[in-house]
Amino acid sequence: MYLEVDGKRVYAATGGRDFDATLPAVVFLHGAAMDHTAWVLQTRWFAYHGRAVLALDLPGHGRSDGPLPASVQAAADWLPRLLDAAGVAQAALVGHSMGGLIALEAAARHPDRVWALGLVGVAVPMAVNDEFLSLARANDHKAVALMMDWSHARKSQIGGHRMPGLWLMGSDERLVEQAHAGVLHHGLSLCNAYAAADGHAAAAKVRCPVLLLQGERDLMTPLKSARALAAKFTAADVVTLPDCGHMTMGERPDETLDALRELV
Repeated sequence: MYLEVDGKRVYAATGGRDFDATLPAVVFLHGAAMDHTAWVLQTRWFAYHGRAVLALDLPGHGRSDGPLPASVQAAADWLPRLLDAAGVAQAALVGHSMGGLIALEAAARHPDRVWALGLVGVAVPMAVNDEFLSLARANDHKAVALMMDWSHARKSQIGGHRMPGLWLMGSDERLVEQAHAGVLHHGLSLCNAYAAADGHAAAAKVRCPVLLLQGERDLMTPLKSARALAAKFTAADVVTLPDCGHMTMGERPDETLDALRELV
C-alpha cells in the first residue's frame, strides 16, 4: 500500500493482508540501501496473527519517493507523520541496523507514539571506516561486496539459506544492488554520523519494552557495543543468536521471529 507523507508517496508492505488500523500496529524499518523485503518472513507472520503491519520503504528507498532522510533524527521525527497518514496512534517499532537507529531515536523523541521497541543488529557508535565510505561514494561495487562480507557470518557465506537452492549472500547482494546510486553511501553516512552519545542519551529516555537482538558474529554492530547500548535503557532484553552475523532476518529467520514474538 502507499501512504502520503509530506506530499510524497511512501510504500509499505502489509504482510499479505489488508491493513487494519484498529489492530495493534508494528512498523518495520530496514537498513541502509535495503527495503521492505528484508522482513518478508516476519511481516507475514505478524500480519496473520493479529497485528497491523507496515514494512516501510524509507524515503528514497525501494518504491518510496525521495528525498533521502537528512539524518537519523530527521527520520525519527518523520515517523509520527507516517503513523498519522496510516491512522495509527501508537506502534511498535522494529528496526534493523540504520532502521534500528531511527527506531531508537523515534522512541526517545516521541514516547507517546511507540509501545514497544525492537532493535535488530543495532549498536552505537555504528562507525563506518573511511575506505568503505569512499567506495560507496564512488558507487564502486566493492562497497557492496565489503558490506556482504562483513554482514554475514562465515557459515552463512557458504550456504545455510533456509530455502533449498537459494544463496543468502547472493540474495542480499542483489537487494543492495537495486538501490539508486548514492543511497548506500547516504545510509552509511547517516549511521556514521550518529554518535554513541546520541544513542546512549536516546536509550535513557525510552520507557517502552525493549528488545535487542544481536548476531554473535556481527562485525557491523559488534556484540560488545550492543551490550553497552542495552545497559543504557531502564530495562531491556538482549537475545544473542549463535553463528549469526548482521543479517539476522535471513541468517536466522525463525529465531528472529521467535524473539520478536516475545516483544510484540
